[in-house]
Amino acid sequence: MLSILGAEVQPYRGRKPPWFKVRAPGGPKYRELQALIGSENLHTVCQEAACPNVGECWQRGTATFMILGDTCTRRCGFCNVKTGRATWNDPLEPARVARSVATMGLRHAVITSVDRDDLPDYGAGAFVGVIRQIRRQAPGCKVEVLTPDFRGEEMPLAKVIAERPDVFNHNVEVVPRLYPLARRGSRFERSCRVLRNAKEMGGDDVVTKSGLMVGLGEGFQEMVDAFAALREHHVQVLTVGQYLRPTEHHLPIVRYWHPDEFGALEQAAYALGFDHVAAGPLVRSSYHADQHVPQQDPGDGPLARATGQPVATPGHPAADLIAQEAATA
Repeated sequence: MLSILGAEVQPYRGRKPPWFKVRAPGGPKYRELQALIGSENLHTVCQEAACPNVGECWQRGTATFMILGDTCTRRCGFCNVKTGRATWNDPLEPARVARSVATMGLRHAVITSVDRDDLPDYGAGAFVGVIRQIRRQAPGCKVEVLTPDFRGEEMPLAKVIAERPDVFNHNVEVVPRLYPLARRGSRFERSCRVLRNAKEMGGDDVVTKSGLMVGLGEGFQEMVDAFAALREHHVQVLTVGQYLRPTEHHLPIVRYWHPDEFGALEQAAYALGFDHVAAGPLVRSSYHADQHVPQQDPGDGPLARATGQPVATPGHPAADLIAQEAATA
């Protein structure tokens, strides 16, 4: 491991730079959303991956739903999702996820999953089901899917793209040199090919997106070269964030990148032609995902209104309902 990362790595319990200080979660909307997700027996990547933005995002009434259980069939060196033999298979999960999306009043829902290499279609059918259910139960909500690589097979990918998600996201995660250590069982070139195929299948109807982490010993030029490879494969939206070691059993951090360095990465990415770039120490793939693509409809549910999201305007399907609720409040 040290032959790839180098001998100088950050201690697990070392002090983080000051720009990583975030408020601990616990606001009323955070607790309300936590209860809602628990009552539906759902999983969120916010919880499973120990996202540092969980307090802010949940207080805003937004979340990323993780389908197909909480056990991954791969073992990436950076990921906090547990690994092992997956057994989760709930045919009603798509309906329950969509019901929560509708109740929350989201205008942009992100759906991701663990890797399910044990399933014949690698979990593509579950993504199809969730997209269809959200279209049915929350028709004004844009849908972003953050999928595995489906082992590079085109048929599972084609099933998902045929549903025309608004955003297709597949993270390459790290620069190619780090794949043998950080993403065992995956290949950078295969992930790029998945993104290219998604764009070719979806055309202008589907925005393609990917993300990387820094902090594992990569250099600035390595990052820019990875960005260039993504642009060559027609990726339109890019996210870049700092790797944070979940436990002492995960890959160590080589160094923390300064916010100014993230700014330089963002400028380099825009120079390559990306439509939208989000780069910063606490940026994650789904952080403020609704800002990465144009939004035609505002959120219209109770959590969206309570957290200050724009409510439905006259002519929106929910406008009359909102007016009635306001009159009786």
